[in-house]
Amino acid sequence: MAQLEGSISRSPATLLYTPRSAGRTSTRRMNWKEVNTCLSVLDTRERLIAMLAVVGGMRTGEIIGLQWQHVTAEHIDIVRRIYQRQLDSPKTRNSVRSVAMSVGLRGAMNAWRETAISTAPDAWVFPSETGLTPMQMENIWRRNFRPKLEPAGLEWATLLVMRRTHASLMRELDVDPKLVADQLGHNLDVSLNVYAKLELERRTEALELLRVASAATPQRPLEGQWEHDGAGR
Repeated sequence: MAQLEGSISRSPATLLYTPRSAGRTSTRRMNWKEVNTCLSVLDTRERLIAMLAVVGGMRTGEIIGLQWQHVTAEHIDIVRRIYQRQLDSPKTRNSVRSVAMSVGLRGAMNAWRETAISTAPDAWVFPSETGLTPMQMENIWRRNFRPKLEPAGLEWATLLVMRRTHASLMRELDVDPKLVADQLGHNLDVSLNVYAKLELERRTEALELLRVASAATPQRPLEGQWEHDGAGR
């Protein structure tokens, strides 16, 4: 913008590059067995938080920013979030949405509501010890999540991993990608290309389908071509 407006003659961004040795962000996610293990070892509050991420596909800031006025009998309205410990608007325009709840998630939410100190419309669903502010996720993770998940070998399964797991497992179930994107608060491209990570086995199955299709079509001997085309092609 500065270059277009004439403030600078050349954009310094053209000099930026990513070294090949630069680290990459992990895109690890849980499989079905790990999800079940995770939910089984957590206590009531933490289990609900995990379910909101892995079943509901919600972001961490959206979860801790919930007030009871946002929780209906069948869905959750996302109209705000907690970002850097401050009340903030949702991350993007698509983030303002209604999150559908499964039967199990509704049951967990109702069970938590029965134990809540206050269910007033402006009360926090996950309050701090004073009840006046939302809880701090860093403390809850250190004190309540990690001690439960570590013995199960799932200390790496953060809420971000759980949210990514939601996208991947829904993709694995062949759920309409648009429905998944709407649930996550993403556009379709981000949901498919960033969050949905299919298992290696599923990709292998897809290649097997390709092999079978090529065998049934003699004019397209794909695997034969790969075998004789030379290395690296």
